[in-house]
Amino acid sequence: MATKEMKTYSLAEMKDHYIGKVGTTDRDEYEYELRMDVLGKMIRATRQERNLTQDELGKLVGVQKAQISKLESSANSATIDTILKVFKALKAEINFNVKLEDNFVKLA
Repeated sequence: MATKEMKTYSLAEMKDHYIGKVGTTDRDEYEYELRMDVLGKMIRATRQERNLTQDELGKLVGVQKAQISKLESSANSATIDTILKVFKALKAEINFNVKLEDNFVKLA
């Protein structure tokens, strides 16, 4: 009996095929949602490591417990200011990278 060789695909190839190539609107939205989900999980893990409840963290940041809950489930509804306040309250350092396109136009 002849055996069939299975074709394997990389994760990048699968994303390109099912979500869209890098630079397309669908792919950009997917990558953004993924980063926000990871950020929320990082906030939850750090909060738990610091033995804080959502309510306690909310009080440190100046927001309601519900906002911390939303932030942990998906950070895409939060402002950068809120995210920075959360990490400051958690005594955690956060770094942002900003990538500018090659065709950057400087506004006067």
